[in-house]
Amino acid sequence: MDIETLFRLDGKTALITGGATGIGRMAAEVLVRAGARVLLASRNGEACEAVATELNALGARGSAEGFAGDVGSEEGVDALVAEVHARCDQLNILMNNAGATWGAPLGHFPFLAWDKVMGVNVAGLFDLTQKLLPLLRAGATADDPARVVNVGSVMGEREMGDGAYSYSASKAAVIHLSKILAKELASDAITVNALAPGPFVSRMTAFATQDETTRAAVGKDVPLGRVGREEDIGGCMLFLCGRGGAYVTGAVIPVSGGINVMSGPNIFERALP
Repeated sequence: MDIETLFRLDGKTALITGGATGIGRMAAEVLVRAGARVLLASRNGEACEAVATELNALGARGSAEGFAGDVGSEEGVDALVAEVHARCDQLNILMNNAGATWGAPLGHFPFLAWDKVMGVNVAGLFDLTQKLLPLLRAGATADDPARVVNVGSVMGEREMGDGAYSYSASKAAVIHLSKILAKELASDAITVNALAPGPFVSRMTAFATQDETTRAAVGKDVPLGRVGREEDIGGCMLFLCGRGGAYVTGAVIPVSGGINVMSGPNIFERALP
């Protein structure tokens, strides 16, 4: 076993949706540092171009390219697929990270919040994946499968609404869909796994992670005592996308600091001395 190359991604091409900010940005940097050519897409094409410029300035082994891409509609998915086809003839890694959320209290949660959130988080993710299958198959071998990494959430694992009902339900769907696709695509040498993150610094969680004081307060409610860091995402991506993850499919990695195993207080707590 060559430890030096276990997590190297030289010669690999990756697409990350929602790649300009948050978890997508974290993943993009580690993949570039590992040697991959990383395509970054989001609705804000200028932001993706700016991030690509930053990553290319690192002097790392890989490179980055940024452009606009919207998975919130069928037309947007088709345009993104066409753009990826124009840039490469095979794809080794697809990270479905683009996401939407909506918050409102129970009793006031609007119907349209379901259409928007499920459209991006589930329908867009699925449609993009199936339309990129020819490129993923072209980049896959039995010894080195193509990799799909879907970004779910710990809120899709645990009974947590927190006013984001459609978001939580959509992430539960992402996790289940990842397992279905893992089963169906294994014969094509394509692995499908999911991340189930807890709180990380991102545009979506800015209300709770925007400054050090707020992050520390949020971290107190996480069993491991902090919010997630860049290396927490980076380590998962290097494992799943590198040689070490070649024999793993259908897994859900709980990058949530232990929130995934929180089950409430000890039922005998009041009886204990």
